[in-house]
Amino acid sequence: MATIYLVRHGQASFGKENYDQLSPRGWEQGRILGRWLAGKVEPGAVFGGNLQRHRETVEAITTGYGVSLPDMQVLEGLNEFDHLEVVERLRPEWADKQVMARDLASFPKPARAFQQAFEKAVTRWVSGEFDQEYSETWNGFRQRVGHALDQLIELADGADVIVSTSGGPIAVIAQRLLELSDRKALEMNNVIANTSVSRILYSGPRRSLAVFNNYSHLEAEDPALVTFR
Repeated sequence: MATIYLVRHGQASFGKENYDQLSPRGWEQGRILGRWLAGKVEPGAVFGGNLQRHRETVEAITTGYGVSLPDMQVLEGLNEFDHLEVVERLRPEWADKQVMARDLASFPKPARAFQQAFEKAVTRWVSGEFDQEYSETWNGFRQRVGHALDQLIELADGADVIVSTSGGPIAVIAQRLLELSDRKALEMNNVIANTSVSRILYSGPRRSLAVFNNYSHLEAEDPALVTFR
């Protein structure tokens, strides 16, 4: 059986004007993963969404890997859901980033405060009770990611592949393969670490989740490198 290595992107730039880029720590996480993959994995193809953080994660992995990897093939179905829209439907005032920064700064732990608001916002989105308010519904997102998985397996043609994507797509792929509830999928999404690796074994129509959310490469280097946002 061949293996799909599902990689969550490195740490992005939370709180910066352009979130969709790797932080310095995110670049380091990617290089460490590349070194860990070298000698273990020889991918026949590399896939990713069209987000900057997906592309930069592959660049960082390649640097650590030491030799060129196949050019990344873009599948937009691997993109994350629009987390800004999801949060702003719960907290419309946070469309103004200065207001959001001010509100979060009032908490002792702003990152934790954002995470709590984010979880409430995602739960609201997944409920299906407010579908008309979103450009992409939860069910639409799940269908998009499922189609992207089918597409990349067809393109991979039996080869081992590396996939640079986001936590949301990884969670719904795991949900699909394990037949989990929406609640369980959300719980999985909350614990997926940056540059963690989940492995899917596939052969023809057979697909199995063999490993979920492995970030031992970061722990071996420096536990402080393990991040979830």
